[in-house]
Amino acid sequence: MFIDLHMHEMRNSGDSFLPLEEIVEIAKKKGLDAICITDHDNMDIREFAREYSEKTGFPIFVGIEFYSLQGDIIAFGVREYPRERISAQAFINLVREQGGVCYSAHPFRNNRRGMEEHLDEVTGLSGIEVLNGSTHREACLTAAAYAKKLNLIPVGASDCHVPEKVGVCATYFPMEIRSEEDLVRAFKTGGMKPAYYEDGAYHIVDIDAPESEFPDEVWMKKSARPL
Repeated sequence: MFIDLHMHEMRNSGDSFLPLEEIVEIAKKKGLDAICITDHDNMDIREFAREYSEKTGFPIFVGIEFYSLQGDIIAFGVREYPRERISAQAFINLVREQGGVCYSAHPFRNNRRGMEEHLDEVTGLSGIEVLNGSTHREACLTAAAYAKKLNLIPVGASDCHVPEKVGVCATYFPMEIRSEEDLVRAFKTGGMKPAYYEDGAYHIVDIDAPESEFPDEVWMKKSARPL
């Protein structure tokens, strides 16, 4: 399965121009098998997403992108989350206490919201976003090196806020993901790989391959092809 793990919906992410209905429509056309809405410091879309998922028969999972004091962290499997910024380690601990999982989002993007070298200071992360739809290749390569160094799951996600970015990057899951519990279990099991969308299909990236084989920034380009 291919799942976009990091997406922003306009109802609760003020910087997004995407309603859930449009996200699902584009995701289906691109061949995604599920999506995850991870709004900024907010999970208020959970009930609407559940209802819309039932209506459309398309899996929609709700997580959160939490802006910790050391940078953005994506979390799944949580019900309670802080209403103010706390340290990355405190947030990771809170997620794990609830049985959830979390990963570092765009850790080396040049917007000062990634964890960067703070990755060396925390424990309990499950993965690192090594392909991000708005992050340049060099920063993605650095993230991939950290994923290998720290033995964390490498994932990909669009981090979409506009239609043309939906699904430009995603994560390949070697197992069926039909519920939030399945998603959390997968992060505890591992085996996922980052992927990017090009020429009408998803392409899996092997971060152990030589750097020269790491894809160009196809995910940064706006597609001129109608879906």
